Amino acid sequence: MEYLKLSKNSRDEVLQKVIDVLEIGGVVAFPTETFYGLGVKYDNEDALKRLYEIKKRPHDKAIPLIIGSIHEVYMVAAEVPELALKLMRKYWPGPLSIVLKAKDGLSEYITAGTGKVAVRVPGESFALDMVRRAGFPITATSANPSGSPPADTPQEVMKYFTEELDLIIDGGRTFGHEPSTIVEVVDNNIKLLRRGILKKISLEEEVE
Repeated sequence: MEYLKLSKNSRDEVLQKVIDVLEIGGVVAFPTETFYGLGVKYDNEDALKRLYEIKKRPHDKAIPLIIGSIHEVYMVAAEVPELALKLMRKYWPGPLSIVLKAKDGLSEYITAGTGKVAVRVPGESFALDMVRRAGFPITATSANPSGSPPADTPQEVMKYFTEELDLIIDGGRTFGHEPSTIVEVVDNNIKLLRRGILKKISLEEEVE
């Protein structure tokens, strides 16, 4: 397992190292705007399978994805309702995952057989720089074994996973006290699936 500390001077080099590891099927732990996440390339079946095994994740639990921009959502989603697009324009980049109908051929490790995919553009963080540099979707499941509290430091990640990961990016403690909020557009309504760091999801103008 390789361990790289993030700094202003090393950021570009570290980003490229992450992409190189992902491209060859590696598993990377990285800081997001909430907690540390575990990333693999979205279309590498072997890496996805390994990710499930590392986390001891039940196969009926889907894996969320992060992307670098709104237009990349069409790499994984079959259709995007207009209401979902409006949510993306308001809340992305940010900690709002939106569940959409998955594109045909998307791995069942991502959809868990639901035919749906949860995706977001992460807020300002190393994760956002990483996924923008990559140009492809990356998994962003929390860096912990299933059922354990999410890790907000690289040291916690290392306690959970000793040698199972290929690369850990040390970006210090993350700011997450809660995970991303998850919603789905159902019958042209916003359905809250998980209440996370964003408490109220609305397209109404907020009045001071």
